[in-house]
Amino acid sequence: MLEDLHVVITGAAGTLGQAAAERASAYGARVTGLDIRDADTLPHTQHYQALDLLDREATRAAIQQLGRIDALLNIAGGFAMGDSAADPDSEQWQQMFRLNVDTLRNTTMAVVPVMQAQQRGAIVNVGALGALQGQGSMSAYCCAKGSVMKLTESLSDELRGDNINVNAVLPSIIDTPPNREGMPDADFSTWVSPRDLAEVMCFLASPAAAAVHGALVPVRGLS
Repeated sequence: MLEDLHVVITGAAGTLGQAAAERASAYGARVTGLDIRDADTLPHTQHYQALDLLDREATRAAIQQLGRIDALLNIAGGFAMGDSAADPDSEQWQQMFRLNVDTLRNTTMAVVPVMQAQQRGAIVNVGALGALQGQGSMSAYCCAKGSVMKLTESLSDELRGDNINVNAVLPSIIDTPPNREGMPDADFSTWVSPRDLAEVMCFLASPAAAAVHGALVPVRGLS
């Protein structure tokens, strides 16, 4: 499905990033991982670079060194809840937009010219099923992920004429160690496995999804 393609994954050191690298590699891709965390190597990742994606110039410089990029999986992001929408002292608004929106924009701005020069590419973003409507005590996260979804649609409209597909997955709760720790009494069997979510992302990154533009694909698990 991804034979001989170069797939770049942000947030590659996280649970979903590693699952995406494993599935992309299994489908024949050459994988480059980007993450703020230091790591000499990661399984299934042929090249890894520690990079602060909030640094726009550093991100652009790093992307320029990668050569051909066939697919970008924008997985870097974060989650926080608890503060109210009217809390004047909340730092979650800025934090959620920086982690979920600014990192995506910086990486995408660097990758799009590469794909335009190639006249082919695919970008897959990660929205959130729960952000399709506002949730109490989650306003910053919902608004940030809502922006990711609207950015996906806008980018798709702008770039499909360049033969670049832009789509997003909308997971419910992803079965990760931090989520299990934060919700220890939940039924984990109903959550989305990182592998299953990675499978959908790999399909959207593949030539098989060449006709799919601007889709926001719910990935619910059993929830």
